[in-house]
Amino acid sequence: MKKTVSTPDDNYSADTLPVLEAQRLAHLISFGPVVFQVARLMNKFGILRQLLDSADGLTTDAVAAQAGLTRYAAQVLLESSLTMGIIHRRDDRYLISKAGWFLLNDPLIRVDIDFNHDVNYQGLFNLEEALLSGKPAGLRVFGDWPTIYEGLSKLPPQVQKSWFAFDHYYSDETFEAALPLVFECQPDTLLDVGGNTGRWAMRCVDFCPDVRVTVMDLPQQLELMRRNIDGHSGADRIDGHGINLLNPDEPFPTGFGAIWMSQFLDCFSEAEVISILSRAVASMDNNAHLFIMEPFWDRQRFEAAAFCLTQISLYFTALANGNSKMYHSDDMRRCVETAGLTVEAIHDGLGKGHSLMICRKK
Repeated sequence: MKKTVSTPDDNYSADTLPVLEAQRLAHLISFGPVVFQVARLMNKFGILRQLLDSADGLTTDAVAAQAGLTRYAAQVLLESSLTMGIIHRRDDRYLISKAGWFLLNDPLIRVDIDFNHDVNYQGLFNLEEALLSGKPAGLRVFGDWPTIYEGLSKLPPQVQKSWFAFDHYYSDETFEAALPLVFECQPDTLLDVGGNTGRWAMRCVDFCPDVRVTVMDLPQQLELMRRNIDGHSGADRIDGHGINLLNPDEPFPTGFGAIWMSQFLDCFSEAEVISILSRAVASMDNNAHLFIMEPFWDRQRFEAAAFCLTQISLYFTALANGNSKMYHSDDMRRCVETAGLTVEAIHDGLGKGHSLMICRKK
């Protein structure tokens, strides 16, 4: 099937970086944790905002006074930021750069920074152990759960806030574009697999006054879902079905016209994906559709998006479950076909870069 967007794969076919730029990149990587924390604090302390609002720039002393910092604290932050490229200097005054503007104003970057600081930062120290063991070794900084999903409701409030902000930001904008494509097949019942807090289910009952949605997830997640949909118009058409999807012997409920999996299969290894899809196929009749919505890293319009998605894979390695990732669409297609499905169509460019894979039984 022909892709509707250019593939980032072409960007990685040759080593085109000039030597000095390659050396700078290597140094930037070696000080990555420092660079990240300085950029985060330049935002948190309001320094980037100060510089943006000052047409002529600010001196070190002015930055320190406005941010409520010592001159020393302002100086080390400014000098680090200057050499990393998020600010620049004219005479003795500092000004925001284009990169600094994006750090301040791009909502996705802000969400990613909070997610990486609050959720990932400490756990990534154990990435090596996670890669070698196939277990989310970094998760122990928060609790003793086999995966992060069992512990979502028990995470510290700020960690939970950043996790859900990250999850919802990547998914919410796609729902508006996906709803007409899903309801083209006119399902009167829809199974929302891994429905989390019920945000998609609520959009479905708003969009179609006749549909009944069943959210299928871990029992503890269903409790969060029920609290979240309470009082929402159409909540009486949203049901819950508890399941441990990692148990290959737990079958899917039957009788659904559509099965929906949004930002869900990236939470599982390829073998687990095939198991889940195979059980979905066993529950489907020949008229049912299965919808997979994922931000496949190879189908992104911009290379920066592919970069972000492949880095997010390491969150799954270190903290989420130890064995899943953001998928290349060819890998997902192989899982789909192995499970007994065929891909009817792929719609790209939904929201921030999601693709909707529409599948039927072979």
